[in-house]
Amino acid sequence: MGSTLVMINLFGAIALLLFGLSLVKDGATRALGARLRTGLATGTRTSLRSLLSGFLATVALQSSTATALMVSSFVERELIKPRMAQVVLLGANIGTAVTAWIVATGIEWVSPLLLSAGIVLHRSRSVPRQGAGAALIGVAIMLLSLHLLSSATEPLRHSRALAAFIGLLDNALPVAMLLSAAIAFISSSSLAAVILVLSLASTGMLSGGLTVALILGANLGGAIPPVIATLSGSAAAKRVALGNLIVRGIGCLLTLPFAEQFANLLSLLPLPASKLPVDAHLAFNIALAAIAWPCSRFLSARMAKIIPDRIQPENGPKFLDQDELSTPLVALTSAAREVLGVGDLVEKMLLRASNAFEQNDAAGLTELPALERQVDRIQQEIKVYLSKLGRNGLSDEEGRRSIVIIDYAINLEHIGDIIEKGLLPEVTKKVGQGLNFSEDGFAELQQLFQLTIDNLRIAQTILMTRDAGLARQLMERKIDVRRMEKRSAERHLERLRAGRVESLQTSSLHLDILRDLKRINAHITSVAHPIMDEQGLLGESRLLTRIDR
Repeated sequence: MGSTLVMINLFGAIALLLFGLSLVKDGATRALGARLRTGLATGTRTSLRSLLSGFLATVALQSSTATALMVSSFVERELIKPRMAQVVLLGANIGTAVTAWIVATGIEWVSPLLLSAGIVLHRSRSVPRQGAGAALIGVAIMLLSLHLLSSATEPLRHSRALAAFIGLLDNALPVAMLLSAAIAFISSSSLAAVILVLSLASTGMLSGGLTVALILGANLGGAIPPVIATLSGSAAAKRVALGNLIVRGIGCLLTLPFAEQFANLLSLLPLPASKLPVDAHLAFNIALAAIAWPCSRFLSARMAKIIPDRIQPENGPKFLDQDELSTPLVALTSAAREVLGVGDLVEKMLLRASNAFEQNDAAGLTELPALERQVDRIQQEIKVYLSKLGRNGLSDEEGRRSIVIIDYAINLEHIGDIIEKGLLPEVTKKVGQGLNFSEDGFAELQQLFQLTIDNLRIAQTILMTRDAGLARQLMERKIDVRRMEKRSAERHLERLRAGRVESLQTSSLHLDILRDLKRINAHITSVAHPIMDEQGLLGESRLLTRIDR
């Protein structure tokens, strides 16, 4: 019974530590928001700044895994060079080690103060302050969990079973390293594994060599979650995560045979012996960064060969030729052709949803998620392509044309999201539950579906021809859509008041579909705005009169 209670207390303390880590990560993300991402993306112009950016981001997020995933996404969008990304992760490794070192300095007494300050900030109406409050609460919980871990491991000092198990590990350091790696991987946190090793080391049962081996395992296991998280990502993202794992793995394999000597070397420093795990963790990551930093260029080149770019599938971009970037006019034409293809995909999604709605058949709806992913992928490629074009300098007209194409691509992506997250579940509900609209309500929605598809086709033509007459027609159709949506909603409410059974059953569904089709039309009409604006026909406000106070 005693051993069971010890294990419950131990696992509870670890769970509390992980919960505190998640609070810090979420709170820092809410408090810093875009500034954290922007700082990480722009702070990589030099190797030193890259190292510092990774360090600061990880100290803020309390998670090298979160930093690795963020950096991988930036590399995928070509916001960070692959070589700099590897340096960022070296800084992230040091950030995790510094965090563990600070937590282990015996400042548990500040936990109540941090908790009180965090609760006060968390009750604020400001989102950044709420995030900062959550982060402070998370730090307080982490410090509290460290105290609980120390209490939970106290009875283990006299455990013969644990002493025997540790004796076995002491004679099998590779097994000890793999065991610690598994703990770090399962908890998705090398910091949690290091703190656990710190608690066990405080019992005096771990030798110096075994402590270092367990710390090496924590480092190795902490690099695995980003690799798994990027398996479905781009080749660029995979290279960053796998490269970090390879660097840590090589470092661990080279250090493991000298674990005892490494521990003895650290014991010569004026540092408390009880803090050997965090000292070894910090020393290892600093040494690893110092050795791997100069090799970052070679590493990124090797990773490009190990994980080559995937052959672009047929459903990827067809016209974005990198060689055309030197000729802006040709590149803009190719980008416009590509965005027309995105428009065709969105039209296909609308047709599938419309047909399923009319024919009460959900078979065509199964394609929508795949089509939406294809829309997302291609519009992202278009944005990256045109951002590269902008780096070479464009004339005013070319710059305006580039913005028009990007805006249209973004609006098409928003339409795809509305269809997948709005119309798809709505039409699926209608078909799956066998719901029948009133005859009038069905006709109104059917008409609005068809008008939306027609408007998209007009928008496609406007993008290429820049015809002012068509642009005016599309703007007028937007007014028609607004009136049609308002009239349909009013008639629907009249049918509800009349007690029509069909309207009662489909009330929320009818209004939701109206709302989504109206939103889609608003995105479609945006393609006409630049043309109307150039001719001075687009005002900044729809207010007819000015109210004087």
